[in-house]
Amino acid sequence: MNILFEIKESIAKSINKNTNKSLISAVDIMYPPNTNMGDLSLPCFNVAKMLGIQPHEATLKIKEILTHKKNKYISTIQIAGPYLNIVINQATLAKEVLNAVTKKTNKYGQNKAEKKERIMLEYSNANTHKDYHIGHLRNVCFGDSAYRILKANGHKAIPVSYINDFGIHVAKTLWCLNEYYKKEIPDNNKGEFLGKVYTESAKKIEETPTAKNIVSLMMKKIESRTGEEYELWQKTRTWSIDQFNKVYKELGVKFDHIFYESEFIEKGIKEVKKLKEDGILSESDGAIIANLEKYDLGVLVIMRTDKTALYPVADIPLAIYKLTKFKLDKSIYIVDIRQGLYFKQLFKLLELMGHKQDLVHLGYDFVKLPSGMMSSRSGNIISYTELKKELINAARKEIIKRHERWNSSKIEKTAKTLAIASMKFEMLKVDSNQIITFNINTALKFEGFTAGYIQYTYARINSIINKYKLEISENEDMQAVKKLNYAKLEESKENEIILKLAKYSEEVARAGERYSPNIIAKYLFELSQLSNDYYHRISILKSDNEAKIARISLIIAINQVIKNGLDLLGIEVLDEM
Repeated sequence: MNILFEIKESIAKSINKNTNKSLISAVDIMYPPNTNMGDLSLPCFNVAKMLGIQPHEATLKIKEILTHKKNKYISTIQIAGPYLNIVINQATLAKEVLNAVTKKTNKYGQNKAEKKERIMLEYSNANTHKDYHIGHLRNVCFGDSAYRILKANGHKAIPVSYINDFGIHVAKTLWCLNEYYKKEIPDNNKGEFLGKVYTESAKKIEETPTAKNIVSLMMKKIESRTGEEYELWQKTRTWSIDQFNKVYKELGVKFDHIFYESEFIEKGIKEVKKLKEDGILSESDGAIIANLEKYDLGVLVIMRTDKTALYPVADIPLAIYKLTKFKLDKSIYIVDIRQGLYFKQLFKLLELMGHKQDLVHLGYDFVKLPSGMMSSRSGNIISYTELKKELINAARKEIIKRHERWNSSKIEKTAKTLAIASMKFEMLKVDSNQIITFNINTALKFEGFTAGYIQYTYARINSIINKYKLEISENEDMQAVKKLNYAKLEESKENEIILKLAKYSEEVARAGERYSPNIIAKYLFELSQLSNDYYHRISILKSDNEAKIARISLIIAINQVIKNGLDLLGIEVLDEM
């Protein structure tokens, strides 16, 4: 339920009914740039034009209508040039918002889609035989949050992953493994071990003149699905998949389906042959290509001259399978911005094949370290495991400083939760088109635009709520709810917070329209700022009884919304910090 939209709609209906004209709609009523100007603002330029009068006359007319036709939501109306600034009745809004949060709890802020769509989101497209690093982390966090946000907006969102387990990088890794590292295979963490072998393979291949030919031959043998090379591929592939599953479990990420490139290669080769017969693809110097120059999309190479497959060979049949099998309205690919041209080419090919569904490439920019850009080949990366370990160590030290009496189990659990929260928040707090410079030291701070600050706000509010519960019995608590006096929430800071809570569902809708988790992150930070300022200025537990009950209800609502918002980011709350 969008409370503010209902208020805007009631104002619009009142104006339209009393002028017998469709002058305004709810979306015409905006928020003023400064809260001192009011809670809502109605520009009267279009109203004046439709009535054939001057804007100042229109504001007088609309103010007169709203003043005489009493609206329970309106407290005061002020004219500011061609604008009407409206202050909402604070007690009425508080009642509506707090009742809605109490009733909806975890579902507060969720929206119903005007047109419910079946949307598949494909993300965490990692490569087997490579390490899982913080670049992958941005992808999986972005994808998981976008899925949660679309679901919260009433769509049938289907999260899937597509693993590249059959590319030339596999042959490079296995060649290097056979030549240099087959006697060094560890008993545990074999997926991470393979990633290190891949990094070494780039150096070793450059040092070995015959390596490129051997790697190419090995790739052909793997694609033939026979022989020792294929058996080694099967064996080592599971090492990477086990590693990915471990990461997903730790991050709390779940997929409805996981597709693998190897499942679609053979179908793709048959599809390529058909597309060539249909004239959509052609041969050029032994390679098979899609000439898309007349669409200003250049040339896309489908198969190399040695007839080994490139990405489109599997991507084409997978795309067709997804669109038809799942009857999708929209298929979203979450892949970094470097692949922008490739997806335009792929989507054009699918269009030429007769597929008209909405295809979206949701790109995101790089993650880099303070020392510079990362590269799997050069080894200049921080693996997911290394990053997690460093963050947990740093979080543990901070927690021990604050809670010397906590037992080790509680410290470890809290440190891990905070570390995962910090990883995710740093990946989601900025717009997808911005580069992230991941700095471990700033990620774990308990102040500023960080997960720690929002988690601390939640935990601090939770401690106030728990102290209140110790003061009263369960029966007294029930009586308190019955005599809740919303008029006691009369402080300006309380009004700001209530209005902010009321705006939550609008922010969820905006985040869904733009596929932007950073909108939710920014909202939670601003709500946390308001809340911190509030409980530092107002002594909630020392208020008179009626005010105390109302204020406890308010901070319970704050924490519910923080929890709901963090859940959209895939982040677990901490009750204590």
